Amino acid sequence: MKLQRLLSLTRQALDDYGMIESGDKIAVGLSGGKDSLALLYALKHIQKFYPKSFDLCAITVDLGFGNFNLEAAQEFCSSLCVPYTIVPTEISQVVFETRKESNPCALCAKMRKGALNQAAKNLGCNKIAYAHHRDDLIDTMLLSLIYEGRFHSFSPKTYLDRMDLFVIRPFLYIPEADIIGFKNRYSLPVCKNPCPVDGKTKREYVKQLIKTINMEASGVKDRLFHAIITGNIPGWPERSR
Repeated sequence: MKLQRLLSLTRQALDDYGMIESGDKIAVGLSGGKDSLALLYALKHIQKFYPKSFDLCAITVDLGFGNFNLEAAQEFCSSLCVPYTIVPTEISQVVFETRKESNPCALCAKMRKGALNQAAKNLGCNKIAYAHHRDDLIDTMLLSLIYEGRFHSFSPKTYLDRMDLFVIRPFLYIPEADIIGFKNRYSLPVCKNPCPVDGKTKREYVKQLIKTINMEASGVKDRLFHAIITGNIPGWPERSR
């Protein structure tokens, strides 16, 4: 995927769901993975020509595994002239040693988001941008169907009233395969995920399941995505067009 296409799809999502207003200060949750690096890259370029002015910063929540090398992420942010904050935590110890969670992802995600939200508030941000892409949207819907018995997925734009923060997801329209292509084309400096259960989760199971179904019924991803976008899910904002 070329930069022009990435920016076009990102801007389409921003405009369709009114994700950015003039004067926003947006914190990009930078995990060090391909998705968040690509999102920061895209928003930095969009910032140059978007009709509504906004500021950017990047935040990484260090879970405390001790082997998370963020030098490449620091250099990447510096090259984009984006302020970068690393938030040290002991989340890994709480989840894997103190609590010894058999299903650690839920607690880890809750604590990680809490640390990210607080850091964003401390930096004067009013919005946080997550790098969830189109495949994540579909995976989340199927996870909800299989394990919760309801048709649901995350919203393109969510207001967190307790923190007075908005969460936006500008990569809503971009397939993961295109982000992989973009990462390879532009040599994004991906940092290895140190989590010991990476790739062994329910989400990974669902991702592989959808991949298999899509191979047997071509176009099923497109149809699932359309079903979500037009599904009138409670809490979703209306599209502006």
